[in-house]
Amino acid sequence: MNSPTSPVGAGRTGLLLAQLIGSRRFRLGLVFLVAVVFLLTLAHKTELTGAISEWDWPLPSTNAATTTTTTTESEQGVPEPKIEQSAPTTADTGDNTTPQDPPTEETLPPVSNLNLPHYTGPSEPFSIPDASTVDWSQFAYTQYVTNTNYLCNSVMVFELLHRLGSRADRLMMYPKAMLPDPSAASATTDQGRLIIKARDEYNVKLAPITVQSRPSNDQTWAESFTKLLALNQTQYSRVLSLDSDSTILQSMDELFFLPPCPLAIPRAYWLYPKQKILSSQIMLIQPSAHEFNRIMAKIEQASPDEYDMEIINYLYADSALILPHRPYDLLTSEFRQPRGKHEKYLGNTEEEWDAVRVFNEAKFLHFSDWPVPKPWLRTPEGLRREKEPKCEEEEGGGNCVEREIWNGIYSEFRERRGRVCYSRADTWGMSGRRRRRRRMV
Repeated sequence: MNSPTSPVGAGRTGLLLAQLIGSRRFRLGLVFLVAVVFLLTLAHKTELTGAISEWDWPLPSTNAATTTTTTTESEQGVPEPKIEQSAPTTADTGDNTTPQDPPTEETLPPVSNLNLPHYTGPSEPFSIPDASTVDWSQFAYTQYVTNTNYLCNSVMVFELLHRLGSRADRLMMYPKAMLPDPSAASATTDQGRLIIKARDEYNVKLAPITVQSRPSNDQTWAESFTKLLALNQTQYSRVLSLDSDSTILQSMDELFFLPPCPLAIPRAYWLYPKQKILSSQIMLIQPSAHEFNRIMAKIEQASPDEYDMEIINYLYADSALILPHRPYDLLTSEFRQPRGKHEKYLGNTEEEWDAVRVFNEAKFLHFSDWPVPKPWLRTPEGLRREKEPKCEEEEGGGNCVEREIWNGIYSEFRERRGRVCYSRADTWGMSGRRRRRRRMV
């Protein structure tokens, strides 16, 4: 046997080595080894650079007295609003706490833990700061009243907010003639008594106003300009204006903590995308004398076919912050749409319609079922049966969940209206028979 050190053994060894180096597998292995060495060297260099760069940044100040901050963030990562026009100062609120330094990169929560302001399903779209740290008196839900029917509707909205435990103020703008003195202990009219009930039982703040009306081709909307007086409520940083021909299903306090903007409002999803129109049924407003003057100037120029919604779209169509209509602006007519025709509300064509889930996630529901009248008006039984949602044929029977929800919404409204706005009183008719009649509280 030849020794590896012999001439013959050395020749064979060299031949094997040459074959190994020339093989494709060896070359690939060598390239991989070089790449690994390069990456390890780069990572080590980056670690050293990062360690050095940490000392290049100024350390956070530990002297709170010298810190000047204009915005803060809550623990949930949602900016607390600092509205320059009417935000209270420390002296105004009596808050003597020392402002904290802005959070540094090391103290910020990971991105995955932030409650970002986008819709993610039936859970909260975004969170609000710790209630104990918020000056809720700078926020308000607003209602405007033009007649007796809408007075009752407004009180119903405030009753819901009271029952849901909303923390923001509640402001009712009503015709001064209904209750000239907002501090009156009693009233001689039904309207006055109901306004006092709202003030005393549901903690509603009262604002007597002059109803805003203009000559119109449709008297139904002639006084809708009154809604826009919400822009002049500059005692608040933000107000949430809600149409009273609606019902609230969940608190919407979180909307007050959206990024600062003159107006946040949903689109009329039932018209989208053919018409990109803003829906004034719910509006988050940053009151401002400047914006109010713009509104009033445009109202003066309005044609007989233009109303509050047209004014809002003219001024803010391209600048408003868009609220997601889901869950903040659901129409009752959505439950009357045939299966497979809900993509405008769902926002996509892939998601399967689930009436129960949609109803449970919704926060604000607007009555809109033409030609079915509004729920405080009498609806002929034949019309109701004709227009109520149809039952879907399914294996084993029909599915009537949309019909049950739709009829339940109307029935609940009427029951609550009688409970909140009316009381029963015994009266005697001309024939001497006793009868029951309902009058306002």
